[in-house]
Amino acid sequence: MPSVLAQAKRLVVKVGSSLVTNQGHGLDHSALARWAEQIAELKRRNRHVLLVSSGAIAEGMQRLGWSRRPRQLHELQAAAAIGQMGLVQAYESCFRTHDLHAAQILLTHDDLSDRRRYLNARSTLRTLLALNTIPVINENDTVAIDEIKFGDNDTLAALVTNLVEADALVILTDQPGLFTRDPRRYPDATLVTEAKAGDPELERMAGGAGSHIGSGGMQTKIRAAKRAARSGAHTVIASGREPDVLLRLTDGEMIGTQLIAETMTLAARKQWLADHLQVRGQLKLDAGAVKALVQDGKSLLPIGVYELSGDFERGEVVSCLDPDGHEVARGLVNYNAGETRRILRAPSHEIEARLGYIDEPELIHRDNLVLL
Repeated sequence: MPSVLAQAKRLVVKVGSSLVTNQGHGLDHSALARWAEQIAELKRRNRHVLLVSSGAIAEGMQRLGWSRRPRQLHELQAAAAIGQMGLVQAYESCFRTHDLHAAQILLTHDDLSDRRRYLNARSTLRTLLALNTIPVINENDTVAIDEIKFGDNDTLAALVTNLVEADALVILTDQPGLFTRDPRRYPDATLVTEAKAGDPELERMAGGAGSHIGSGGMQTKIRAAKRAARSGAHTVIASGREPDVLLRLTDGEMIGTQLIAETMTLAARKQWLADHLQVRGQLKLDAGAVKALVQDGKSLLPIGVYELSGDFERGEVVSCLDPDGHEVARGLVNYNAGETRRILRAPSHEIEARLGYIDEPELIHRDNLVLL
């Protein structure tokens, strides 16, 4: 079977810190030049590429003379602010040699959790692609705080994949791909060449942390592939040290680990709901309500909810949990937390009597709900 990238027209490519910074020893300008050369060739082949690049914090660490990634948030923000200057300058220089413009995009979770900002970000990225530029995307570490951090650029790359409805996500790392277990500890570990994105067994295989330079590990890559699969995008995890890896993959060569998206593509609005990393509350559903949502495709009514947590407002995203505490869905709630408490276990015709008014007969309408 050829690489899933052979037919992909729109790609999101993520390169990790260890690749762009030569294991943390400053920016590896020759490596950046190689990425730019391959992406320029893909552009000539009528492929659209968005680049999610780590490296700002690592570059800032090098400029500041720090050998270990700091734990204090304000130090990480300072390192990112210093390092981002060098990273963007380097990419712009590399792409200019191929008569291409680079565009810097810095995102936080708030940019994608607010529906209007989500749509604005999508429009901007699509416009940049139409203008024949290369969007270079990173988390806005200089202002991100714990509550809004993506946590790693693998997750960010998956969200961007969903955002622009890309055909495939390529995660380039310093490892050949996913192994059946940690090859550094188990010599008999074998490379997983192909699997289904979202297979629970993959996360068990992917145990272990990343390097001291980056914040992600193989588990974040597996979860990113699962997230990207929601919009029908396949994922390839491969070594960024392979010569011409992007060109060979798009030529159909099998390199690294292919994670196949087998689920139906979600509509853009439901992708946005599913990709919320932060929800504002949780609703505990009885078995009947779970069946109505999962099997019957119905809306969520207040009579099926027996417990809630969180302080949410009307229109915010909440999780729907089954009686065992497993998340089965999430959606936009029609009533705030206080109102929801007052109508728990109530049939819809009693909402007006309990609240003095009625906005909607459903707690979450099925058009604003996505199953997980």
